[in-house]
Amino acid sequence: MKNKRASGSLFGLLARQYLLFSVTLLAIAVVVFLLWSLTMLQAWFLSDWDSLLADPALEQGRYEELRRYLNKESDFAVYDPAGSLLYATGDDFDSALPASLVACVPRWEEPSTVDVYPLTDRGEGLRYLLVYHDMQGRDGAEQTRVALLDAEYRVLLGGLEDGKTVYTPEEYAYLTGSRFAGSYLYRAQLADGRTLLLREGSPSETAYQQAFRRSGLVWLLFVPLYLAVAGLFIWRLRRRIARPLQTLNTALEAQAAGRNVRAGNCGGPREIRRIGESLDRYADLLAASEAERRRLDEGRQKLIADISHDIKTPVTVISGTIDAICDGKVPPEEQERYLRMIQRKAASLAELAGAFHEYSKVEHPRFVLHPRRVDLCEFLRAYLAARYDEIDLAGFSLEPDIPESPVWCQVDELQLSRALDNLLSNSLRYNRLGTALYVELETGPGTVTVRVADNGNGIPPERRSRIFEPFVTGSDSRTGSGSGLGLSITRRIVEKHGGTIALNPRPAPGRSTEFVMTLPLDKA
Repeated sequence: MKNKRASGSLFGLLARQYLLFSVTLLAIAVVVFLLWSLTMLQAWFLSDWDSLLADPALEQGRYEELRRYLNKESDFAVYDPAGSLLYATGDDFDSALPASLVACVPRWEEPSTVDVYPLTDRGEGLRYLLVYHDMQGRDGAEQTRVALLDAEYRVLLGGLEDGKTVYTPEEYAYLTGSRFAGSYLYRAQLADGRTLLLREGSPSETAYQQAFRRSGLVWLLFVPLYLAVAGLFIWRLRRRIARPLQTLNTALEAQAAGRNVRAGNCGGPREIRRIGESLDRYADLLAASEAERRRLDEGRQKLIADISHDIKTPVTVISGTIDAICDGKVPPEEQERYLRMIQRKAASLAELAGAFHEYSKVEHPRFVLHPRRVDLCEFLRAYLAARYDEIDLAGFSLEPDIPESPVWCQVDELQLSRALDNLLSNSLRYNRLGTALYVELETGPGTVTVRVADNGNGIPPERRSRIFEPFVTGSDSRTGSGSGLGLSITRRIVEKHGGTIALNPRPAPGRSTEFVMTLPLDKA
């Protein structure tokens, strides 16, 4: 039985314990809430008027059966179409209720209230300010109307849109809710013309406070129940998880001390046993070497595929063009144009071969630099001056920002020039005429930062994270110029200098692409 339990997964164990714990707490909370609700409902039980109005006994005149929907402070009365009292649960209802009084009572399905504010004035006597709140006015929003009445209930100002200019004392009592003190009065019109008065009473403050104090004691039951349930589940999890983990820890400490103790038999859930088995295999050099061999094979396969792809296109063009010339399919006047095409494709092949050669050199374990102490500012100025004519003839502008004070670094000038060549060549190759090139240098604590940027087309977002990988270019296809090895070579050269290079995800305003190269300062 114990082994069967240990064969389960850790996730399954935790999920089951968590769900069971949650369901148990939910059940406890529901029970406590029900006890609390029963305690509170004893003091404040609202009458179920909706069920009363929907009960068929109301239509059939079996009014006694409707008492079960009332609380102790509520009553109702039924009047016939002529306003005579047919039935009442209390003895304080009027025996007759004319239509003028019925109209003063708010409808149950369209609730409204009237707030009364008595006003006293030395010169004019007592007045009443009535504020009528229609809870379901136009467009579903609350509507408010105001009327000012004198002591004889004559309308002095405003109105409640019922057309009245004076109210009787009985109408005023029904309108303001003072007919039944401490209660809310509503009316419901039945289909046969009968009128149903609904009087909802409120519990006394004393009864409510007593019920509230009793209900607070009910919630105190939740604390000991929660602690008991939590302790039970903690004990269960300790038995199922803590013991196997202790066994695993003992095995790890033994291996650290040089004792050959296997950790795979620690028991417990499936995931813990797998951890023990994985730790037993950490010294398996054969598995590690096999994984490394597969990684290198995949890299070689990708390299061969990318090289064959880049070489296939120009070779196909050269071969087809030569066949057309040899077969006499090209007129004499067109042969020069075809030969120029062969020349361009041959130059492209030569460029690819050079890129492959450079990439193979920088990736070789024996690739070393020959650094010397160089003023990087002077080096950049000389480098940009040498390439200025090329940049200008290509239709680009150059905006350098290089300090006058010297910045000393240990660099291999030839290799660093090659890295800068790749950055500037990419800008010249993939951007339109008129693009501005920016080369900036700034120093920091222990490092110098060189920024090479432009305001051209930019690099597609989906390629930014892979731009330094071999054979990744800035365009969406590999049919254009460029081998996709330049930035890989650049990164390798910069790393050999002890620096880093990255593509800035948030270039400065007005720039689309910005490469940030950092190199260590020479401390000598």
